[in-house]
Amino acid sequence: MVKKGLLLVNLGSPVSPLNKDVKAYLQEFLSDQHVVELPKWFWQPLLRGIILPTRTWRSATFYQHMWRKGGSPLVIYTKIMCEKIQKELTDWDVQYAMTYGKPDIGQQLHKMKEAGDDQIVVLPLFPQYTKSTHGGIIQQVADSGIKATIIKSFYQYPQYQKLLAHQIDQSYQQKNYDAVIFSYHGIPTAMFKHGDPYLKECRETTAAVTKFLQLPHEKIRMTFQSKFGPMPWLKPYLKNTLMQLAAMGKRNVLIVTPSFVEDCLETIEENNVQNYQTFRASGGRVFDAVPPMNASDAFCSFLAEISKNQLVQDGGGYDERAKEKES
Repeated sequence: MVKKGLLLVNLGSPVSPLNKDVKAYLQEFLSDQHVVELPKWFWQPLLRGIILPTRTWRSATFYQHMWRKGGSPLVIYTKIMCEKIQKELTDWDVQYAMTYGKPDIGQQLHKMKEAGDDQIVVLPLFPQYTKSTHGGIIQQVADSGIKATIIKSFYQYPQYQKLLAHQIDQSYQQKNYDAVIFSYHGIPTAMFKHGDPYLKECRETTAAVTKFLQLPHEKIRMTFQSKFGPMPWLKPYLKNTLMQLAAMGKRNVLIVTPSFVEDCLETIEENNVQNYQTFRASGGRVFDAVPPMNASDAFCSFLAEISKNQLVQDGGGYDERAKEKES
């Protein structure tokens, strides 16, 4: 009997909020050329000499503020997802790994293979595809030498769209909001110009979810957040939009983060602290956020279902289409 395996993959987290661990994590993350495409001879001296010394303490402060007893929320929710999906897929071997940090993707794949997993699905926990998140995963899977089917995106499934729309409608009913902002994690404009499909997939996500919403569609706006460095990223920026809305007298906003499936640094610190403060300082009053999926039962059931379906479609082999898309 063929034994099936599912490897959930998330971005990663420092092992602790201490400066040394945050620095090690940032160095690994920002050294990946799928994330920063600048030549190594130019980028590495800048990263080690300026960015890490100045960014580490700031990021460590944010991690310390959001850290929980079981670790970072991203890791906690990923573990819960793994446990819940294992209960859904009782005859599968369900594990998790991180693109940066531990558990390592390659090591987890080899353990699964040694445990007898003949057909393995790798599921990146990012609804939309972009090189900056999926590129490193696809590369590490290929480097492991283990055959695996990679699910490149899941924003396009109506079941996911309905789940997100339901969460938004539930939050919207709580107060009288002037605007509902779909805020996606940004990527450098250069990536988009080089053919990355992320902007297209974000637009498709917003349009598809909007069709299921009960709230007034004219209140919906789409933005991007988490800009890093001096180069232009996808616009409009969330922070600028918040200031503009406040100036226009739209002082009650609801934030949706469709590219984040669990609470993390971007939702807890960037939005609920930094962007909240920006909005209030600009004259805004109500700044609320729709909770991410956060390992909800319905979301975990959805992930289990698409994992089963993916093996049927692809036959259990390495997803060459994803490899071609990355190259």
